[in-house]
Amino acid sequence: MTEENRDLQNQARILVKCPDKPGIVSVLSTYLHKHNANIIESSQYSTDPENGMFFIRIEFYCDRLEAKKSEMEREFTEIAALHRMDYSFHYRTNRQRSAIYVSKETHCLMELLWEWQNGDLETDIALVISNSEAAREVVEPLGIPFYYIPANKDIRAEVEREQIRLMAEYDVDLLILARYMQILTPNFVSHFENKIINIHHSFLPAFIGADPYSRAYKRGVKLIGATSHYVTNDLDEGPIIEQDVERVDHRDDIPTLKKIGRKIERRVLAKAVKWHLENRILVEGNKTIVFH
Repeated sequence: MTEENRDLQNQARILVKCPDKPGIVSVLSTYLHKHNANIIESSQYSTDPENGMFFIRIEFYCDRLEAKKSEMEREFTEIAALHRMDYSFHYRTNRQRSAIYVSKETHCLMELLWEWQNGDLETDIALVISNSEAAREVVEPLGIPFYYIPANKDIRAEVEREQIRLMAEYDVDLLILARYMQILTPNFVSHFENKIINIHHSFLPAFIGADPYSRAYKRGVKLIGATSHYVTNDLDEGPIIEQDVERVDHRDDIPTLKKIGRKIERRVLAKAVKWHLENRILVEGNKTIVFH
């Protein structure tokens, strides 16, 4: 085992959501100190110190964590019950497995593949699914399985059954819609709650749905943007993870807007995926708390 792998084997993260009250941080730090764990990074947020919710993400190092983690988790269930905590443990050696869905436009896929090759995404890309052959020549040389599955509204149920089967076969944790231009059914979404990240090519809630650049051009906007969000059954209305914009003016036609927009889409989606994989996001209702 390399020194780097040994180091990761002893690192983990705890995400906690609970009713706010004095002493929560002390409870968590005391618990970690008891197990000789050293806090590497800690971020917290309270909606209202009086009657609100409290959110915290703690990354820690603990020697011999592999041997200790079962007992640590068992002990934490008692703490969680006492303070009405929703929580999760995430171990650095347990890399999430991702599936990327894409259609004809491959710019977001390319960005994700570059980040992954560069070691900046904590994931194994298990497979790529597309309703176009355009991405095959990009994906297969990297040793990533590529599945061409034509999709339209007439065969949607059949397609989604196959996609769900593949997600189970490849043990996928996260689905990334990298400009996958298909509407997902409630049945499909229900299998992957808060595990599907989409990129929408507008600054939501403006221009929900199809062809937002053309509609933005007709409206004469001075800013265009992109939004990455978790997918729910309401089209383009799931919890927002990240957004960004760039200024445009009357000289920019629709092709120019699309060219500028693609750059925004790439960076917004990559950030959202990175933060999800690093366990930096907590979902509260239709909002997110993102610990940058």
